[in-house]
Amino acid sequence: MPSCKLPSNPCKSLHIGDRLLAAIPIKPLQSSQNGRRCSTLVRFSRFWNEAAGYCYDVIDEPEGDDDSLRPNQIFAVSLPQSPLTATRQKQVVDTCGQMLLTSYGLRSLSPNHPDYAGYYRGNSAERDRVYHQGTVWDWQLGAFALAHWQVYGSATQAHQFLEPMANHLTAHGMGSLTEIFNSNAPMKPEGCIAQAWTVAELLRAWLAIEDACMHAALPLMF
Repeated sequence: MPSCKLPSNPCKSLHIGDRLLAAIPIKPLQSSQNGRRCSTLVRFSRFWNEAAGYCYDVIDEPEGDDDSLRPNQIFAVSLPQSPLTATRQKQVVDTCGQMLLTSYGLRSLSPNHPDYAGYYRGNSAERDRVYHQGTVWDWQLGAFALAHWQVYGSATQAHQFLEPMANHLTAHGMGSLTEIFNSNAPMKPEGCIAQAWTVAELLRAWLAIEDACMHAALPLMF
């Protein structure tokens, strides 16, 4: 059986999905749709690592399931419809917050993993080897902020996760946001100095939280 992996870069798919959902009126689920949803929830539950309290990175590999802690699973919480129970959503947010969260994004691999690399440096081949082995991807900070907001309900705190990147606008890329950061101090920005998906995703998260608060007449405090 082929192995299954949580997608590492679902940004484009998520944006397309958001646009489709906004354009299509939501109707009550038919019984067949309910069945498919239940089937999806059951299948996704196979990714859950009960002992660790977060999702496996890959399942059904010949050597077994891969329990590497990576940030891909945060999208299972940040989306409007989560395949995880409320308890598991909180576990994912808390674990990613403790092990992967930095001021500038999420580490692509837990520092506790033996393959973790804290610095993106060296020649092209050396940099490629550590690209997903700890390097901080700042565009995923948007998904984390949304996930934290969904679990804890604090728009103010969710916005605070994004504020360091607002400060970064004037610190490195001349009014834009960079692609990646080193995951160890001093967390130097690396890669492209003006990354479109970073700008788009962090702006999307910021506006989504702000818009929801305006519709609910909730105050945003900074």
